[in-house]
Amino acid sequence: MDQLPPLTTDTLWDILHEKLADDTVNQLVWHYLGYRYDATQETWDTSAVAPTWVEKYPTPPNFIDSRPATVQLTRSIPKANKQLLKEYLGFKGYSVDQLVPRLTRRATMTNWLLSYMQEQGLLS
Repeated sequence: MDQLPPLTTDTLWDILHEKLADDTVNQLVWHYLGYRYDATQETWDTSAVAPTWVEKYPTPPNFIDSRPATVQLTRSIPKANKQLLKEYLGFKGYSVDQLVPRLTRRATMTNWLLSYMQEQGLLS
Protein backbone atom coordinates (compact mmCIF):
# COMPACT_ATOMS: atom_id res chain seq x y z
CA MET A 1 0.00 0.00 0.00
CA ASP A 2 1.13 3.49 -0.73
CA GLN A 3 1.86 5.98 2.02
CA LEU A 4 -1.51 6.89 3.55
CA PRO A 5 -2.44 10.42 4.60
CA PRO A 6 -2.79 10.99 8.36
CA LEU A 7 -6.20 10.40 9.89
CA THR A 8 -7.21 13.99 10.56
CA THR A 9 -10.30 16.11 9.99
CA ASP A 10 -8.48 17.70 7.03
CA THR A 11 -8.14 14.25 5.49
CA LEU A 12 -11.84 13.59 6.09
CA TRP A 13 -12.76 16.82 4.30
CA ASP A 14 -10.43 15.81 1.45
CA ILE A 15 -12.41 12.57 1.13
CA LEU A 16 -15.72 14.43 1.05
CA HIS A 17 -14.44 16.98 -1.46
CA GLU A 18 -12.94 14.27 -3.69
CA LYS A 19 -9.37 15.49 -3.22
CA LEU A 20 -8.21 11.94 -2.44
CA ALA A 21 -8.35 9.12 -4.96
CA ASP A 22 -10.90 6.36 -4.40
CA ASP A 23 -8.06 3.84 -3.95
CA THR A 24 -6.57 5.94 -1.15
CA VAL A 25 -9.92 6.27 0.59
CA ASN A 26 -10.41 2.49 0.40
CA GLN A 27 -6.89 1.92 1.75
CA LEU A 28 -7.54 4.23 4.70
CA VAL A 29 -10.65 2.30 5.70
CA TRP A 30 -8.90 -1.04 5.16
CA HIS A 31 -6.03 0.10 7.35
CA TYR A 32 -8.27 1.13 10.24
CA LEU A 33 -10.36 -2.02 9.89
CA GLY A 34 -7.09 -3.89 10.47
CA TYR A 35 -6.23 -5.21 7.00
CA ARG A 36 -2.49 -5.28 6.24
CA TYR A 37 -0.96 -6.28 2.94
CA ASP A 38 2.12 -8.50 3.16
CA ALA A 39 4.04 -7.74 -0.03
CA THR A 40 6.56 -10.54 0.50
CA GLN A 41 3.78 -13.16 0.78
CA GLU A 42 1.48 -11.26 -1.62
CA THR A 43 -1.43 -11.90 0.75
CA TRP A 44 -3.61 -9.97 3.16
CA ASP A 45 -2.95 -10.35 6.87
CA THR A 46 -6.33 -10.25 8.59
CA SER A 47 -5.16 -11.08 12.12
CA ALA A 48 -6.19 -7.59 13.33
CA VAL A 49 -9.56 -7.57 11.50
CA ALA A 50 -12.79 -8.24 13.38
CA PRO A 51 -14.15 -11.74 12.70
CA THR A 52 -17.40 -10.34 11.26
CA TRP A 53 -15.37 -8.63 8.55
CA VAL A 54 -13.00 -11.51 7.82
CA GLU A 55 -15.94 -13.90 7.48
CA LYS A 56 -17.52 -11.86 4.67
CA TYR A 57 -14.39 -10.17 3.35
CA PRO A 58 -11.19 -12.24 3.68
CA THR A 59 -9.68 -9.64 1.36
CA PRO A 60 -10.64 -5.98 1.80
CA PRO A 61 -13.65 -4.89 -0.26
CA ASN A 62 -13.80 -1.97 -2.61
CA PHE A 63 -16.28 0.16 -0.69
CA ILE A 64 -16.77 2.54 -3.61
CA ASP A 65 -17.99 -0.30 -5.84
CA SER A 66 -19.70 -2.54 -3.30
CA ARG A 67 -23.05 -1.62 -1.82
CA PRO A 68 -23.13 -4.66 0.53
CA ALA A 69 -19.70 -3.76 1.95
CA THR A 70 -20.78 -0.16 2.49
CA VAL A 71 -23.99 -1.32 4.18
CA GLN A 72 -21.90 -3.45 6.56
CA LEU A 73 -19.64 -0.46 7.19
CA THR A 74 -22.69 1.68 8.03
CA ARG A 75 -24.07 -0.96 10.38
CA SER A 76 -20.73 -1.15 12.19
CA ILE A 77 -20.91 2.53 13.22
CA PRO A 78 -22.19 2.77 16.82
CA LYS A 79 -25.55 4.52 17.06
CA ALA A 80 -24.06 7.34 19.14
CA ASN A 81 -21.64 8.10 16.27
CA LYS A 82 -24.08 7.97 13.34
CA GLN A 83 -24.47 11.78 13.18
CA LEU A 84 -20.81 12.74 13.67
CA LEU A 85 -20.46 13.75 10.03
CA LYS A 86 -23.06 16.44 10.55
CA GLU A 87 -22.56 17.22 14.24
CA TYR A 88 -18.76 17.15 14.48
CA LEU A 89 -17.64 18.09 10.98
CA GLY A 90 -20.65 20.25 10.15
CA PHE A 91 -21.07 18.43 6.82
CA LYS A 92 -24.37 19.52 5.30
CA GLY A 93 -24.53 16.66 2.82
CA TYR A 94 -24.52 16.66 -0.92
CA SER A 95 -27.01 18.45 -3.15
CA VAL A 96 -29.67 16.36 -4.91
CA ASP A 97 -27.73 16.32 -8.18
CA GLN A 98 -24.71 14.91 -6.30
CA LEU A 99 -26.58 11.97 -4.77
CA VAL A 100 -24.76 9.27 -6.67
CA PRO A 101 -23.50 6.01 -5.15
CA ARG A 102 -19.84 6.97 -5.38
CA LEU A 103 -20.23 10.16 -3.34
CA THR A 104 -22.66 8.74 -0.80
CA ARG A 105 -20.31 5.80 -0.23
CA ARG A 106 -17.41 8.21 0.28
CA ALA A 107 -19.56 9.99 2.89
CA THR A 108 -20.26 6.67 4.60
CA MET A 109 -16.55 5.85 4.62
CA THR A 110 -15.79 9.29 6.06
CA ASN A 111 -18.41 8.81 8.77
CA TRP A 112 -16.94 5.40 9.63
CA LEU A 113 -13.44 6.91 9.90
CA LEU A 114 -14.82 9.73 12.06
CA SER A 115 -16.51 7.15 14.29
CA TYR A 116 -13.21 5.26 14.52
CA MET A 117 -11.51 8.48 15.60
CA GLN A 118 -14.20 9.04 18.24
CA GLU A 119 -13.86 5.49 19.57
CA GLN A 120 -10.07 5.87 19.77
CA GLY A 121 -10.29 9.21 21.60
CA LEU A 122 -8.77 11.10 18.68
CA LEU A 123 -11.45 13.82 18.54
CA SER A 124 -11.31 16.87 20.77
